[in-house]
Amino acid sequence: MEDIFSIMRATSFLIFFGIVFLIYFAVNYLIFSRGLQAFSISPAWRKGYIFGFWLLVACFIIGEILEHSHSSLVGEWIYRIGAFWLAFMLYFSIAILVFDFVRLTNYFFHFLPEMTQNFKFRIGIGTVSIVSLIVLLGHINALNTRVKEISLNIPKKIIGNQEMKILMASDIHLGALIGENREEKLVSIIKSQKPDLVLLCGDLVDGDIASVLRKNLGRHIQEIETPMGVYAIAGNHEYIGGIQKTLPYLESVNIKILRDKIIALPNGVQLVGRDDRDNRRMGEQYGRKTLKELVSSLDNKLPIIVMNHQPFNLDDAVNENVDLHISGHTHHGQLWPFNHITNAIYELSWGYLKKGNTNFYVSSGFGSWGPPVRTGNTPEVVVFKIKFNNPLE
Repeated sequence: MEDIFSIMRATSFLIFFGIVFLIYFAVNYLIFSRGLQAFSISPAWRKGYIFGFWLLVACFIIGEILEHSHSSLVGEWIYRIGAFWLAFMLYFSIAILVFDFVRLTNYFFHFLPEMTQNFKFRIGIGTVSIVSLIVLLGHINALNTRVKEISLNIPKKIIGNQEMKILMASDIHLGALIGENREEKLVSIIKSQKPDLVLLCGDLVDGDIASVLRKNLGRHIQEIETPMGVYAIAGNHEYIGGIQKTLPYLESVNIKILRDKIIALPNGVQLVGRDDRDNRRMGEQYGRKTLKELVSSLDNKLPIIVMNHQPFNLDDAVNENVDLHISGHTHHGQLWPFNHITNAIYELSWGYLKKGNTNFYVSSGFGSWGPPVRTGNTPEVVVFKIKFNNPLE
């Protein structure tokens, strides 16, 4: 049975990789052909453009291969350049769509000057400058983590102090691009907030664990001290990198992983950690439990908090009388205009929603996937200040 799952996983990966590669090449060829028209102002410019363009295109593929085969500092920097190129690809593609619209409009109204080679060259230089500025500002934004505070009232009693401060972070993506400096920043934020409980809602690592181990990432997470501990759940990226390799690492830095498990905290709060919905797709033999199965034995008179990486099927939490349901995963698109796509896919792509008696929050995440660039939203850490009370008493 395990051999069948391995074959299915390998086949799915090859098909997925083939489709992604074809799209990647097609988009880059479109950008290349348009750029060649602008930068053929002289033989030297033309040769330099051809060489430089395809070198940048190759960086992402070579970097991915090196990071998965033999993680090293050289491979990391090649991958980093390639990751930035993904953001450039997006905005060069959008620029081409804008130019095509302008050209189509000009076909009817004839408002553009003659398209000389010098004019095309100036347009090319201007486009590269504008896209570079967008990517630079997006990178700066991606490094500027905000602390979002959410005040909640939950009409249930707990043991002892009736107030609780919970810090939630998701999508940290430790690895080749998110390294020690970002990890230290997260730990610094947590220490300054002094929460009672820290919850990490999946995608702690970016994928393959090799770069995490090489750079000894995670050791600062061990510095986190809270009265009620640090708990985490697996996200889809833990499965992409191989859950059996990732779990020992997370446990080695004193992070308790809840995979379809329930923890009763000292104050009576019931914490439910769901396994990620990608576990079966990534070759796990058994799928995760339903939320109904997980909470069937819980006491509804005490608060129930659910950690669920991917925010699908919100009504399940409402039906099971969950008090707080927290997720990540979406990055709210990370790069504009992808935020419009995540808004269409998810009932809640980013932010707070109250549905029935259930409070939902989907975080935009702390780190980034692919390009370390954010243009559609801001990275965040979320602090819940919860007051418990029973109005019937």
